[in-house]
Amino acid sequence: MADKGDDPEGETGVITKTRPKTQRPPLYKVLLLNDDYTPMEFVVHVLERFFGMSHAQAFELMLVVHKKGVAVVGVFSFEVAETKVAQVMDFARRHQHPLQCTMERE
Repeated sequence: MADKGDDPEGETGVITKTRPKTQRPPLYKVLLLNDDYTPMEFVVHVLERFFGMSHAQAFELMLVVHKKGVAVVGVFSFEVAETKVAQVMDFARRHQHPLQCTMERE
């Protein structure tokens, strides 16, 4: 009979490995805020250009922003959301519009 000290794997001879559960990275909502100065056409253009929406989708979402004051325009990983916010803010600033875009954790 073999001594337990001779079997480094334990009595059954099976090595079990536990995999750590990987967590999905948190997602972030990108929000567009309404103001009284940015033209509606500019907001539609931003939604088409930076969020890949069709004209009809962009127009509908622009109306949501206009009526409710804020709307979620996309949900992304932190890096992508941060980039989208920076792109929109830079584009609005270059065109001298006070459009505001923010992000928050979902």
